[in-house]
Amino acid sequence: MLSSQWKIRASLGAFLALAISSAGASAQEPTPAALNYANQILVDIGMKPSLDQVVPAMLGQLERNVTATRPELKDALHQTLLAIEPEFVKTEQAVLADSAKFFASRMTEQELKDTAAFFESATGKKYIEAQAALMIEVSDAARVWRARLSTDILARAREEMKKKGYDF
Repeated sequence: MLSSQWKIRASLGAFLALAISSAGASAQEPTPAALNYANQILVDIGMKPSLDQVVPAMLGQLERNVTATRPELKDALHQTLLAIEPEFVKTEQAVLADSAKFFASRMTEQELKDTAAFFESATGKKYIEAQAALMIEVSDAARVWRARLSTDILARAREEMKKKGYDF
């Protein structure tokens, strides 16, 4: 589960980096071809598979939370959640469509085509894989850094406050 969370973050990070780097692109309504390329990129960077996990994860969490305190509802709740799941899975399409439109409005059709070709290439696939691994490494390093920083900041603040005659 942890690796899928990092894949989501890495994929969305790649998406945002590309969107931000293309701020000067056309502000016109995207063409159908541009939207297709944008959709392809979103799939390639893992946004669709990441979104595919959202509804089932939320339903699973709801089921665990409810049955923890109301175990007698387990079977009925499970059947209910299975019945309503398709209703909420459909909402994913709107998120993807909005994301593709956002993306396509910030890059030209040719830029989107080139980007899609890159992510379909062996180098693009390797980039996505490397970026996901990098995000895990950066997160681990940042967690260690934050823990050390928290201790160091407190120690220094105490030291400086002690110079001023205050203890805490």
